[in-house]
Amino acid sequence: ITNDKGRLSKEEIEKMVQEAEKYKADDEEHKKKVEAKNSLENYAYNMRNTVRDEKFSSKLDPADKKKIEDAIEQAVQWLDNNQLAEADEFEDKMKELESICNPIVAKMYQGAGGPGM
Repeated sequence: ITNDKGRLSKEEIEKMVQEAEKYKADDEEHKKKVEAKNSLENYAYNMRNTVRDEKFSSKLDPADKKKIEDAIEQAVQWLDNNQLAEADEFEDKMKELESICNPIVAKMYQGAGGPGM
């Protein structure tokens, strides 16, 4: 923010710069929140689609499949009820969901001989 024409006082310029900095921080926080929410949504829905895929689900132990489906359902419900949560809450929920799904998926791939199945 510059003052080429001399119409703004130094105090007005300083105030504008401070407001711009404040809004920049708010914007960055909002962006972080949206990205965390989107990551959780994408992971949950991608995992749901994967589990519903016959090629994948036929190789899953039924108990493991139910465990993943329940975790996904809980995460989606939480998302529906917590649209205005903070970024760290979305990140914590993501870690919780991954901690359930990732070991099961890894176990399935190891048992199936890798991604080629």
